[in-house]
Amino acid sequence: MKILIVEDEPKTVAYLRKGLTEQGYAVDFASDGESGLHLAQTLDYDAVILDVMLPRLDGIALLERLRQSRQTPVIMLTARDSVDARLQGLGAGADDYLVKPFSFLELLARLQAITRRGRNESTSITVGDLHLDLLSRRATRAGKRLNLTAKEFALLAVLGRRQSQIVSKTAITELVWDINFDTNTNVVEVAIKRLRAKIDGAFESKLLHTIRGMGYVLEHRPEETP
Repeated sequence: MKILIVEDEPKTVAYLRKGLTEQGYAVDFASDGESGLHLAQTLDYDAVILDVMLPRLDGIALLERLRQSRQTPVIMLTARDSVDARLQGLGAGADDYLVKPFSFLELLARLQAITRRGRNESTSITVGDLHLDLLSRRATRAGKRLNLTAKEFALLAVLGRRQSQIVSKTAITELVWDINFDTNTNVVEVAIKRLRAKIDGAFESKLLHTIRGMGYVLEHRPEETP
């Protein structure tokens, strides 16, 4: 999933980026409200983590303007722990509200909750005998646990949510890595190769397919034999 952080405190940004990246999220950030609004309006994010007190455009104004065109799930962060402050944020269109300092695990749980509501999606994905539990971030095939890294699980989830659809390298880059990712590298190809070895290597039926010149597709093809 792809997350936008709009926050002007470098330590908070570093803390959130590190934690979310370790969980397999692709993370972009903006340090002021105007830049954050531009990103939120022009790119597709699964959720926005939005500070209230921002330079150039405060979080409440940003959210009000964002809601004119997009319904991206938003968690607001603020140091103001008052009922009026919370009501103001929720009234502007926030999906959830956290007061600083906050627990990263609580933020993660709330982030998972609002993205599920926003997508109205199941908490699991099944492709043939491959099963992904999106909450526990656990993947199994034919009942056997697959030992995936956070980024490999994120890549598999992107393909799984679009099963039987061709997903281009460009789309994978945008959904799994951040906007500063160097598209001239072979990181995507290497990641696909490692993921394929883990989900297909020990099994007769192959699920991850390369469509030459177009991208990759995750699907069960029962009629095919290796």
